[in-house]
Amino acid sequence: MTNNELTKLQYPIGQYVGPITFSPTIIDGYIDIISDFPHHLRKETGHLSDSQLDTEYRPQGWTIRQLVHHCADSHLNAYTRFKLALTEEKPTIKPYREDKWAELIDGKSLPIAYSLSLLESLHFRWITLLKALTVEELKRTFIHPENGKEITLEENIGIYAWHCEHHLAHIIKLKERMNWK
Repeated sequence: MTNNELTKLQYPIGQYVGPITFSPTIIDGYIDIISDFPHHLRKETGHLSDSQLDTEYRPQGWTIRQLVHHCADSHLNAYTRFKLALTEEKPTIKPYREDKWAELIDGKSLPIAYSLSLLESLHFRWITLLKALTVEELKRTFIHPENGKEITLEENIGIYAWHCEHHLAHIIKLKERMNWK
């Protein structure tokens, strides 16, 4: 497999590129993507066998099971980052080793139903928060210590809308390649 083919498997929708400016229409579209994600994820994975769930979406990539659990881990962290940015002045967030988290026993072996349920509940609260944000609150920031970058909440909404579509595409593309219904 060529590097280009591997990159296409790793980034089936491309890497995140945000808009130059964030309009209410763009933000609302991102919020809709995040809102719908748990439903789409359940629809694409809820019927898969354990063997299918334990299939890597690309060579040396995570399994579908790990992807689902990763989404729960990642979105819990994202929700916390939003709340920190809304209640503190430019907080420096705590990064986490998602690669190592995915290798822990819960990420590798638990049934995905637990993370699917967690995502449904978490997204209900997260969307309630996102829909209530004012223009001023959307401009609030946190600092990511790995690159020192200050990230606005509106940008982070875009990043997480991309994150939802990114991992959903991993699963859908694998199912297509494997001819799974």
